[in-house]
Amino acid sequence: MPAMKIGAAMTLALAIAAFDPASLNAADAPLTVSQLVEIAIEANPQVRSARYRWDAAVHSIKQTVAPNDPIFTYNNSDSVKSPVGRAALREFNFSESFQFPGKALHQRDQAVRSAEIAHLMLMATIRDVRAATETAYFQLVLDGALGSVVAENVGNLDQVVRVAETAYSGSKVAQTDVISAEFDLAAARQLQRQYMTAQANDETTLNLLLSRPVGSPLAVDRTLRIEALNLPLDALIDRAYAVRQEILATALAERNMNTALYLAKMEYLPDFTVGVQYDDYLVPSFAPKPNQKRDWSAIVGFNLPIFFWLKQDEDVARAKANLQTARSDLALIRMQTAAAVATLFRSAQFAYESTILYRDSLIPLAQQNFRVALTAYQSGKIDFVTLSLVLQRNYAARVSYLQAANQFLAGQVSLEQAIGAPLHQ
Repeated sequence: MPAMKIGAAMTLALAIAAFDPASLNAADAPLTVSQLVEIAIEANPQVRSARYRWDAAVHSIKQTVAPNDPIFTYNNSDSVKSPVGRAALREFNFSESFQFPGKALHQRDQAVRSAEIAHLMLMATIRDVRAATETAYFQLVLDGALGSVVAENVGNLDQVVRVAETAYSGSKVAQTDVISAEFDLAAARQLQRQYMTAQANDETTLNLLLSRPVGSPLAVDRTLRIEALNLPLDALIDRAYAVRQEILATALAERNMNTALYLAKMEYLPDFTVGVQYDDYLVPSFAPKPNQKRDWSAIVGFNLPIFFWLKQDEDVARAKANLQTARSDLALIRMQTAAAVATLFRSAQFAYESTILYRDSLIPLAQQNFRVALTAYQSGKIDFVTLSLVLQRNYAARVSYLQAANQFLAGQVSLEQAIGAPLHQ
């Protein structure tokens, strides 16, 4: 693993240790969505867990090239009294086993790729936490905007109630107009309370992602911003191929399976054991020569894969099957990614067009229509049912605008997840 990446991780870990998300309060300047994402990435426990898993994978690389521990044995031989008593022969043996040259390098390559996969999973976790934070933020903003729409509708209905009461007092309309208007006003006020509850729940969700206590006050920028997707579809698909974490991780897994095939074939090659033995004959008659009571011995051994058809052949066949599986997985995830990016892009584009249509055309027309209808109702040119339908159309246009904006923002977040990186950077 490059030292620069590890150093950056240590710096980020120190920043995380010094960060206290509970220190945020409503008196601070309103936080933008990008600031909320940064806080979530630093404070979210899922990101920390993924970062620790990556750190653990990095520290397993050196172990693959570390030699096996040597074995030392002592033999107290031919003792006439007890196993630990005076012996006729003392043997000191030192042995070391090692793999066929080259195996450890392949195993190190696998460990390096596994650490890179762990790092990609960290990036995927950050990506998902970013998406969850953006989704919670946009939901809070949209529910707040819906609450404002409902509040405006409550104001319009209150105005209709006053107009209906004035017309009824002048015997121009029936009492049912007043009752219907009051009913609609009460229902709208209840809906207003519903959206206030939804906003409180949205704040709780956002606090959870920021690892803050439930109910903590949080000041956020509630401006609804809609930006067009100006990148072409082909460029987005190519970008997903290049940066999506699952694609890169699957490609690394394929390379690991290819290395595993090489290692399986290397099982036909022997592993070795070498050793040295020192003998100390305490009984001179046991020694090779009466005047030579100490000698040395060398030991060399290697394994013989004589049961290769039961072990090595099966290992190679299994490694080939795993390699083909990894290649199929890579091809599948690339196709799935391209299809997901294309589908999400088209849906987001349509939602954006709908949002702009409602914002720039339909909502102004609906508002103008309501003002005209209210004046016409006061002069007796239209009945209450017509006025009510016009008011409902005005309310529905604003709600449809926010629904289209919600679909666009949700599609944009999903598109960023499918690509593996933010669209605007």
